[in-house]
This record gives sequence, C-alpha cells and structure tokens, in this order.
Amino acid sequence: MARLKDYYVSDIAPALMKKFGYKNVMQIPKLDKVVINVGCGDAKENSKVVDAVINDLSAITGQRPIVCKAKKSVANFKLREGMPIGVKVTLRSDKMYEFIDRLFNIAFPRVRDFKGISPNSFDGRGNYSTGIKEQLIFPEIEFDKVDKVRGMDINFITTAKTDEEAKELLSMLGAPFAK
Repeated sequence: MARLKDYYVSDIAPALMKKFGYKNVMQIPKLDKVVINVGCGDAKENSKVVDAVINDLSAITGQRPIVCKAKKSVANFKLREGMPIGVKVTLRSDKMYEFIDRLFNIAFPRVRDFKGISPNSFDGRGNYSTGIKEQLIFPEIEFDKVDKVRGMDINFITTAKTDEEAKELLSMLGAPFAK
C-alpha cells in the first residue's frame, strides 16, 4: 500500500531535487491530494442514481464520497437549488498513493486502444486533470451490477509551482503520458 509513497521518498524526491536544482528539501514538489468527481445529472429524475454512484466510487477509492448539491436553480435544466447533481471524494496520504498505483498500473492498461493520458491537461499551476469514460476499467466494479456506464474526472493536486515540475513528478510516479 505505502509502496509508492516509500518510492517517492527514496528515489523520486532526490531525483527531482537534482534535476530542478532545489536548495531545500521543502521545495521538492509532492502530491497533495487526488479529487475524483462523478457528475450525475440524471439524479434529478431518479434518486437511486446517487446511491449507485456512491457505491461504485466507494468501492473504487475505499472511502465514502460526499454528495454535491446544486447551488443555484436553473429552469432550463429543471434543476432546483439543493438537488443532488454529483458525487466527489478527496483522497490524501496512503489511500491516495494506493489509488494512484491502481489507476496507473491496473485501470489505465484496461482501457481499449489506450495510448496514454494527455500531457496537455495541466492548469498552469502544477495541477493535472484527466477524465475516464467508464468506471468498468477498475477491477472493483462488477460488470453485471452496473446500471449505467458513467465517467469520472480525476484531479491531481500537487505542490509544484510549474507544469514542468508537476509533469516530471507524475511521470516518476508512473503516469502513462502519451508521447
């Protein structure tokens, strides 16, 4: 479980310090948190959708997600303030490293015609975002029990100041960036 975290301390941190010429160990970028978000707009008609998404996300991450509710009413979408419209979970520490290890080494290789994740999805401040089209790539999800295929957004929040530092950090952690 903490295998990736130990690898970060022993191999990745010194390599980053040498490559970017940091003077202090506190300057070395590290992964702060991973946020996984699943939007379910069809929850306004059927309240059981949110329960199914919560079960899937808690099986994938090992942590209970929270329900996100609408902040404003939008008449065109038949949406009222306070209606559940999504589910998210924030992972830190050991659970975060365990999820990243499973994502990069088990889930991404199970995607059909996978050529790597886009190296252009950085936000300019050292954070990376990617999306998954179906939750079935995770081995924890049973194909027979899925009511609908849903995608999810995965955000990697780092302490890196630039995109170059963050990309180097993620690639050393095992992120399969497309060439």
